[in-house]
Amino acid sequence: MRIAEIMTSKVFTVEQHDLIDRVFFLINYEKIRHLPVVEKGKVIGIVSDRDLYKVLGPKSNSNAIEGSSKNSELHVVNTKVQNIMRRGVITTSPDALVSEVAGIMADHKIGAVPVIQNDKLVGIVSAIDILRVFSKMEQLRENREKRITEGVSHS
Repeated sequence: MRIAEIMTSKVFTVEQHDLIDRVFFLINYEKIRHLPVVEKGKVIGIVSDRDLYKVLGPKSNSNAIEGSSKNSELHVVNTKVQNIMRRGVITTSPDALVSEVAGIMADHKIGAVPVIQNDKLVGIVSAIDILRVFSKMEQLRENREKRITEGVSHS
C-alpha cells in the first residue's frame, strides 16, 4: 500500500513568523495535531500539539496564557512559530510504502510526516492514519480466519 492511499491531502500550514495563537487556533478548531511550517512553499519545519502545550503548559510557563477576569477571551503570548517548531523534518513521497514510512516514524518517534512531490507539499500522513489502515487490515484477517475456522467458503 502506498502513502498516497492513506494521506490527508488537505494540509493546514503555518509560517515560521506566525504567532503561536494561529497554531493554537488550528489545532483546537480544525482538530489536527501536526502543522508543517512552510517558507516560500517549502517545508522547513513542523509543529505539533505537544510542542504547543510545552509552551502553554503550567509546568513550563505559567505566564504563557493571559486571561482577563472581565471576559472569557484567551490570549496566547506573542511567541513565534520559529521558537517552538522542529527543524530537520523527515518527509516522504506519495509513492512510498506505508510499511516503510511506519517503520521510520516508529524509529524516530514522530507522529506525522509531510508528503512531498516535486518539491511541493501534497499531504501529510500521521500515526493515526497508519493505525486506521492496520486496524482495517487486521479486522479483515481476523474475519477471514474466523470463516476458515468455521468452515465457511470464501464467496
